Order: sequence, then structure tokens, then C-alpha cells
Amino acid sequence: MPRPVRADISLAALRHNLTLIRQQAGQAKIWSVVKANAYGHGIDNVLPGLQQSDGFALLDFSEAIRLRERGWNGPILLLEGFFEQADLRLIDRYQLTTAVHSFWQLAAIADARLRQPVNIYLKVNSGMNRLGFAPDRLHAAWLEASACPHIGDITLMSHFASADSDTGVAAPMALIRSLPPEMGLPHCLANSAATLWHPATHADWVRPGIVLYGASPSGRWQDIAATGLRPVMRLSSQIIAVQSLQAGDRVGYGGRFRAAGAQRIGIVACGYADGYPRHAPGGTPVLVDGVRTGIVGTVSMDMLAVDLSPCPAAGIGSMVELWGPALPVDDVAQAAGTLGYELLSALAPRVPVVTG
Repeated sequence: MPRPVRADISLAALRHNLTLIRQQAGQAKIWSVVKANAYGHGIDNVLPGLQQSDGFALLDFSEAIRLRERGWNGPILLLEGFFEQADLRLIDRYQLTTAVHSFWQLAAIADARLRQPVNIYLKVNSGMNRLGFAPDRLHAAWLEASACPHIGDITLMSHFASADSDTGVAAPMALIRSLPPEMGLPHCLANSAATLWHPATHADWVRPGIVLYGASPSGRWQDIAATGLRPVMRLSSQIIAVQSLQAGDRVGYGGRFRAAGAQRIGIVACGYADGYPRHAPGGTPVLVDGVRTGIVGTVSMDMLAVDLSPCPAAGIGSMVELWGPALPVDDVAQAAGTLGYELLSALAPRVPVVTG
């Protein structure tokens, strides 16, 4: 039989989440963000559940081409834009929309040989200080783009650094409102957090990412508990061995865990080569036959150990949920000192994925 670790992808949860986000977004259209192989869920796997999207946003040309090959004929947005002039051949061939955040990209489009004008998302740096034109250079960029015959529709784009925190979006929104009004561009501003919590940012397009997959932009499940969003991925495995410890016995590499007394532990077929965080400390939550317990010892490449004290009936073959509908990935990530984003997108290729 195959190794028992697997990831189940719920298309029903994905459709449900997209419906909730559309209700939240009002009249704004939705770019469903499927970067990083749909946050680890697999583009092929999620496409059937996201057919009601208005467009897809991602980074890699290979993923954009994959969407076209799978029959998606709607808009596709390259969130980081293109990286060299030769990339414009693919943008032209596959009718992609591209972010433009630099004057060299505008010059590359002007010099390209295109069959049709390319639609662009002109990005302004509103405080994130990653990509985007400085606000005092945006008007010049817009003038250059507007004069280029190879450029079609232009949309203003930005990204919020703190929409998921108390800092909020007031400062970047004030900057955006101060831009020259003669540009008159449609706007695409809202990420997942802004889509949920800052309706004034919704404008013409929103770009939900992590919320599509049922995890929280803030990293705290409690922050989205009242929204009705549902986890899309369930990572599960089974106990493949049971060890009975005595006081002083140690577990795993380095013997980080030491039993205080008699104790049963279960060995689970899942490790960091499957995408489980190696640095997860003892006590990181798992469910064994639906009972919440915690890991013990060091996570190894292929296995981890769990305390069976709260579930004395558990044994070989018992089901283990590492994260999913009954155990939010944000809870696991928080215990491990990271975010649900990282855990979901780090799912290893060797883990079988079942879609249903």
C-alpha cells in the first residue's frame, strides 16, 4: 500500500470561499491569486473550483501557460511583471496582462514587436518598498505608457504592507488619493486582508490569495473565524508504530524530549520532507482520531512523534490530521513560529494530493 500521508483538496470549500469573497468585494472583480502553485494546493487541482473567478493572478510564466493549456481563456495577471524583454513574446502569445513597476519595462514594451497591445498594471510604491514607481514618478510613467502604441488598457496597482494589522491602510490610501486625478485609471489595490477588512480599498479589482484557501492573512485563525471561510487543504497521515516509554527515555534526533514517566507515543508517517515544519516545537498541535494532542521530540525527514496520553485507544492505523478543517493550519503555524502561508505553499511534491 502507499505511504499513508496525503493532502485532500476540497473543491466545495474552494467554491464556497470564492462565493463569500465575491459577496465581500461588492462590485469589484476578482483576481484569484494562484501563485506558488496555488499556495501549494496545485493549479490543476484548484482550477475547477475557481472557474467563477474574473481572472487569475500569479508570478510564473509556466503557471500562466498551464492555465491556458487547461482551457482558461480569461485574464491572467503577472504580479511581478516580466524580467527581460524576451518575456514579452510569451506575454503576447498567451495574451497575458503584466504588472509594470519600472521604466525599463516601459522601454522594453515600446521596443517590442507585438501582435496586439498588452494590458498593463502600473504599480505605485505606496509604502511596501518592494516593487513600484515612486509616487512622484508615477505621473511620468503614466504619460509614457499612455503614449506607447504597444500598451492597451492601464490599471493602477499597489500593495498594502499592513492591511492585516492595526496599522491598516490609511497612509497608503491617502497617498493613492493624492495622485494626479487626470490619470483616471481603474484601481486594483486590495490583497486578502484588505478585501476582508477594508472595503474602501475594493475599487475595480481585488486580489484575494490566502483567504481563498481558508487561512488567515494575519496568521490568526480567530481573525477569520466569523467569516465562514473554510479550510481547503487537509494534510493527514496515520500512526505507523507505537512506542511505550519509561521515565527518562528520550525521543528522536538529539533526544530533545525526555519522558517524565510511563508514556505511549505514536510515530506518524509525515516529516519535513513532506512539508511539515522541521522547527515545530514540542506541543505543536495535531489530532489523533479527532483528539487534540501534540508532537514530541524533533521532527525528522519522514516521521514525527506524537503524545498518545490524551487518546489511550489510539494505535497503529489511527488517523492523524496535521492540519485541516478540524485543526486550522494557522494554529499549527503559530506554534511553529511561522504563518499558514508557508506551511501550505511548502507542501512537498512527494505528498499525494486527492481532489474532491
